[in-house]
Amino acid sequence: MNILFLCVANSARSQIAEGLAKNLFKDLAHIESAGSEPSGKVNPLAVQVMNEVGIDISKNESKFLDKLSPKFIINLDYVITLCAEEVCPILDSQSARKLHWGMPDPATAGQTDQERLEAFRKTRDEIFDKLKQFQLLHL
Repeated sequence: MNILFLCVANSARSQIAEGLAKNLFKDLAHIESAGSEPSGKVNPLAVQVMNEVGIDISKNESKFLDKLSPKFIINLDYVITLCAEEVCPILDSQSARKLHWGMPDPATAGQTDQERLEAFRKTRDEIFDKLKQFQLLHL
């Protein structure tokens, strides 16, 4: 099964989803993430909250869709968008089932570092819950 997580910057939500899904689904699925306006780097707070649960995404890259393998894109089973307040990227795919898990961008949450860190933890935990539900229904 091929699963793609999409958001705008591909620096937080979709990176967290990619890391969690790879860890949870193991060899049951090929997982990738991308963005419509990649930031060029993974948000350090995303890396930190994933390290807290034993998942290293520090070597991940923030990337455009065109950086993904054409074979992967052609054979997509699911495209899961994670945007809430922004305009989500659209991938025109006849074969992929599209799901939307709208959640606020944790990078824009809170006034203090601690509030932003808590927003990243909340995002991680919400994505993990959604992935467990997805696993029960689709894998």
